[in-house]
Amino acid sequence: MLEGVILKGIGGFYYIDTETGVYECRARGIFRKEGIRPTVGDRVQISVLDEGNKKGSLDEILPRRNELIRPRVSNVDQAVIVFAAKSPNMNLDLLDRFLLLAEEQELEIVIVINKIDRDKKKQYLSAAELYRKAGYPVICTSAETGDGVEELRCVLEHKISVFAGPSGVGKSSLINAAFPGLELNTGEISEKIQRGRHTTRHAELIQITEHSYIVDSPGFTSLFLNHIPSEKLQYYFREFQPFVHTCYYNGCVHIKEPDCAVKAEVGRAIAQQRYQRYQTIYEELKEEEERRKYQ
Repeated sequence: MLEGVILKGIGGFYYIDTETGVYECRARGIFRKEGIRPTVGDRVQISVLDEGNKKGSLDEILPRRNELIRPRVSNVDQAVIVFAAKSPNMNLDLLDRFLLLAEEQELEIVIVINKIDRDKKKQYLSAAELYRKAGYPVICTSAETGDGVEELRCVLEHKISVFAGPSGVGKSSLINAAFPGLELNTGEISEKIQRGRHTTRHAELIQITEHSYIVDSPGFTSLFLNHIPSEKLQYYFREFQPFVHTCYYNGCVHIKEPDCAVKAEVGRAIAQQRYQRYQTIYEELKEEEERRKYQ
């Protein structure tokens, strides 16, 4: 049997990249019976049925390191979260929600601020500084001018990277700039509604170098975090970590408790607006938990 990785699935066929090429495979019926769904990014074992036409059978799915739900993809190493400096304007609340989902999945994270050529006042620099201080690598790019493209290319090497971010921020254009041969579909931003058209239709693993893959996936306009327990939210704010276990009270959630080490760092090691976002999302999660109690 050959081992490979699922690049894409269309109409019940799975396209598996192996050391001897890409095979078109049908999954064994046992997967359907057991309710197992092969997923883009899965490491799998296949049997070759027709070498000449590269046909095979998907026989086994190897254990997954992780599995994202939207986009549905497994074994991801890092999330590349792309926002635009302008057109559309940066929404830091939405960015923080992307970060929380990536942190929950224990992914490496790279923040990319694209379209910096459109921000003539360079306001994006303050956002870049905010997130660098929070502990995230930030790359400032322009698909138009090529700024930051080489740095982005380097962080994608030897990883499976999922690209995420709102529609219209230039994810596909940026990937095309880094790897011109891919020719991903791109769309124009709507001048009136400042929201991108959904130009990427399904999650697909794209090989960019011998051991490097990217996932270009549909853009999102909102993210729901209701599956995250409110008491665990603190662990997904990276800059909180040195302080969460040094509060006076065990079980401190850093909202109303006195002698809180996290609150003591707000305005110093922890930015005020990041802490305010934590408060807002914490209250949202608590309200949802209370609502569920009475359903």
